[in-house]
Amino acid sequence: MTIHSLYIYDRHCICVYYQDWHRTRRPKPAVEGGILPAVSQAVSPSTHANGNSSVYSGYGSPRNTLSSSSGVVVAVNEMHGAQAPSTPLLQSPPSPMTAPTTSTGLAFDEEAKLVYGVILSLRNMVKKLSGRDEQFVNYRTSAYKLHVYETVSGYKFVMLSDPGAESMRFILRQIYVGPFLEYVVRNPLVQMDSREHGIDNEYFRASIDRLVRGLSVFP
Repeated sequence: MTIHSLYIYDRHCICVYYQDWHRTRRPKPAVEGGILPAVSQAVSPSTHANGNSSVYSGYGSPRNTLSSSSGVVVAVNEMHGAQAPSTPLLQSPPSPMTAPTTSTGLAFDEEAKLVYGVILSLRNMVKKLSGRDEQFVNYRTSAYKLHVYETVSGYKFVMLSDPGAESMRFILRQIYVGPFLEYVVRNPLVQMDSREHGIDNEYFRASIDRLVRGLSVFP
């Protein structure tokens, strides 16, 4: 089985986080102003994808996290005159000359709107046809399977996988109760619901990557 990508939408229907693993056709970078800063370097507008960490307002800084045991903010000395440590997760995407993937021809901001539009339409259809007790959890095409997990606070976790994959709702819930609560909700330095920034915290992204890569369904 293959896990392709992960989207997180807030209660305002805005994509606040994106990450992918096995996409053979990547979206084009979003247009300027099309997505929030710090959603993902891989799909940020070209003016924000040049490795300049300042556009992320320090969200990738080591001080912007919590101790998993005490819940206290872990602050470290800022590195004056030096760049933040480079990690594979936060490096700029490879150039088109070296990238092994091709483009979908669709800008990421348009793709994110289409994904959310499909979820909203199918959810409304399920409620009208089956009643309010029914929930839309996934759908499958010949090319992929879309899985949805919605929290009480209105956040939607969306994962695209192989069409033959089993339900990924338990994985999406693990992401919510684990990395999301620890590095986003309980982090006082992350402005929730601000409509100004995504949630591309370096520790949050690295934690999701470890969780997904450690799954038995991940090749």
